[in-house]
Amino acid sequence: MAKHLADAADPHTRARLPERESLIRMIKAWEAGRHQPKDPYRLLYCRVFGMGEAELFADDVQDNACFEGEVEALELGRRVAASDVGNETLDRLELAVDDLAMAYQGTPPAELLKRARQHLSYVSHLINAKKTLIEHRRLLTAGGWLSLLASTCYIDLRQYDAAATWLQTSAQLAKHAEQPEIAAWCLETEAWQAVTTGDYRRALTLTQGAQVIAPHGSSAYIQATAQEGRVWARLGSGPETRDALNRVARLVAPLSMPEHPEHHYRYDPSKSDAYVATTLSWLGDPAAERYARQVLARMESAADGPFRPRRAASARLDLALALLAADQPEEAGRLTLMTMTSGVLVPSSYWRAHEVISAIEALRMPEATELREAYRELSGRADGRPYE
Repeated sequence: MAKHLADAADPHTRARLPERESLIRMIKAWEAGRHQPKDPYRLLYCRVFGMGEAELFADDVQDNACFEGEVEALELGRRVAASDVGNETLDRLELAVDDLAMAYQGTPPAELLKRARQHLSYVSHLINAKKTLIEHRRLLTAGGWLSLLASTCYIDLRQYDAAATWLQTSAQLAKHAEQPEIAAWCLETEAWQAVTTGDYRRALTLTQGAQVIAPHGSSAYIQATAQEGRVWARLGSGPETRDALNRVARLVAPLSMPEHPEHHYRYDPSKSDAYVATTLSWLGDPAAERYARQVLARMESAADGPFRPRRAASARLDLALALLAADQPEEAGRLTLMTMTSGVLVPSSYWRAHEVISAIEALRMPEATELREAYRELSGRADGRPYE
């Protein structure tokens, strides 16, 4: 198949294809169903099989029908209840919001975004329906969470203009629904975007602002405090980093493991450990390796609840960075390659893999070439540079 794809490529595309072994590894990942090929590989597959893209990659059409079916079920339930909105419709809508938030850890952002936007369309449909004040606030609250999730997906996809629009909508709905926790999550989410683009001073201001408006001890408050610690680590400020870690530890100490620890907007003790691992690895603390190994082991054993692929991917990159500091670049390279080929790393985190690759290249390790080729395939950038 690698030969067929290469033969189907024009000279310019063929010159950009990776080495044969790397292409074979990519094909195996596609055929195992871990993720779909991107351009130019989709086009090459179509040429090899003599089929159109819509026919060969028909998953999007099926997914859209599935997502629309979710909303159709909500609408049918509302009509059966003979209500303009009503508690039953709102209960089901709130359950759908929780389901989407729990799906975040294991669902590609583009797919989750489609589902979130379908439900947002339904919320918009209900805005002008007759309802009580309490029902109106519940509807706005559901819309606020869905808008926040849509923004988060857009950030994961590095589509920042759309992310900003949905974040503003979420903040507006939070204000009208009198939901300070959603408003705080909006600031924390914007702070995470600033971290991914290297704007650490702005991220610091946003995390501290989120702590001001979040209810004390809420998930948004703890998340913003933990994010503050990560920002201080990127700034190389050890005392401030450890102060933030200590504050998070005090906040998390009384918490028990929730029924659904995979819920994106519910803070839990295992998430705290994962953030400690990230923070220490960014700070260059030797303890980062131990923390990251423990977090990864628990993730892979599902000891703390359902497997969370995206959090496991972050733990591998945390461990890889810690291993570089401990002069163990070979294992760091293997973990980074595993993460890049897993199919779960989202575009907003590509820079973390690139950070490890650059360090391995600086050491002139033989693994650097394969890592760079894998990054090119992952990011779709022929030059192999990180997103700016």
